Amino acid sequence: MQIFHKKAMNNTELFKNNLSGLNREKFQTEIDGKQTDLFILKNAKGMEVAVTNYGCTILSIMVPDKNNNYANVVLGHDSIENVVNSPEPFLNTIIGRYGNRIANGEFTLYGKEYKLTINNGPNSLHGGPTGFHARVWEANQVDERTLVLKYTSPDGEEGFPGALSVEMTYTLDNEENSLFMEYNATTTEPTIVNLTNHCFFNLGGISTPTKSIENDEVWINADYYIPINEVSIPTGEILSVEGTPMSFLKPHTIGSRINEDFQQLIYGKGYDHCYVLNKQEMGAITIAASCKNIESGRRMEVYTTEAGVQLYTGNWLNGFTGAHGATYPERSALCFEAQCFPNTPNVPYFPSAVLLPNDEYQQVTVYKFDVEE
Repeated sequence: MQIFHKKAMNNTELFKNNLSGLNREKFQTEIDGKQTDLFILKNAKGMEVAVTNYGCTILSIMVPDKNNNYANVVLGHDSIENVVNSPEPFLNTIIGRYGNRIANGEFTLYGKEYKLTINNGPNSLHGGPTGFHARVWEANQVDERTLVLKYTSPDGEEGFPGALSVEMTYTLDNEENSLFMEYNATTTEPTIVNLTNHCFFNLGGISTPTKSIENDEVWINADYYIPINEVSIPTGEILSVEGTPMSFLKPHTIGSRINEDFQQLIYGKGYDHCYVLNKQEMGAITIAASCKNIESGRRMEVYTTEAGVQLYTGNWLNGFTGAHGATYPERSALCFEAQCFPNTPNVPYFPSAVLLPNDEYQQVTVYKFDVEE
């Protein structure tokens, strides 16, 4: 695998003086014969994003608070060794070939049955244990604000049919603090595709320990959600959020309802549910959610072309140590995973996740950061 850099991207001062304090040498190694590295993206407003090509993993997102103090707002690691061996294997990675769960790791496509690797109770989760999060991607840093990553998943990898060629691009907007994620994929055979990014956000900034997100105020643009059973597989229903603690149609703090005696919250140990986004046109990029950290004033808006967004409140984080000694306790992060619905291949009336040869999978998701005084 070749990792391409324009000469401008070999600016050692950018790596030495990056806001996140990451050391490039700690990310340069060889895994399965492929080279890993650290990439720094920066825009004119001073926002900075650090990425490694192992799993397309975001290591840090540095944005200012209301006092113009910068902090890392994702739960990252500071070496490739810690990324590879993270207690949370999906920490800020790209997820594929299929994000979320597939019941019993089984699905049927055009009359043929497929069996996937089981890695979450009885189910397949996030593409399996050696999914896209655990692969070294080909990386090309186009300019200071753009990183293009490519990976070809061979036919049969983790049980999925067809060779899938994926291109994933991280781009920082130069006029505002927005991180664009663009996905494109093609296949040699009919297959299923559901790509997402699994960023663990804490808008207050990581620390020791990182503070709970229960005081963060969240809004989700969804009248309906997808209920789950005791092993987090959709029941097949699509239910209204009205009158339940699942509703974020009016902004409220995570902690105000997360501990209610409500079966869905008991099953998920908190929020771990896919919301059906309000869209007039499928595939259009629309606002999905927003989150505000009241103490720092940082605010994030999520925009996506996808039909759903999974809200996860870090219910299974166990306090492990991350970048620069920061620790990540239970409920110290929020995830907004833009995606198809869970278990879609086994629920005929869910929007299809099938990709055919000569067609192209496309997705755009944007995380926009600003401050509210």
